[in-house]
Amino acid sequence: MTNMVVGIGTIVLRIPGNTSLKGKRRVVKSVITRLQNTFNASAAEVGANDNHQRVEIGLALVGNDRRRINSKLDKVLNFIEAIQAAEIIDSEMEIINL
Repeated sequence: MTNMVVGIGTIVLRIPGNTSLKGKRRVVKSVITRLQNTFNASAAEVGANDNHQRVEIGLALVGNDRRRINSKLDKVLNFIEAIQAAEIIDSEMEIINL
């Protein structure tokens, strides 16, 4: 029997001073593309679509080692902080063994 581990999470970001949907889309696209390329994560905007200064990103990582998935989730948060595209105001992560 294989051990599949799924790490899922939601990250809420704030884009201070942003006043347009175009500006928000630029930040969202940049963050999501970088998460996909750097961590091979599935990521998408999942909420706060009408708010120009708030972004909700959902993400998922799949693997077979719980510690590695947990480490990657931590690195995702550190990565988003490091690129300084937006401020993390909330996050929720969960690891599921299937």
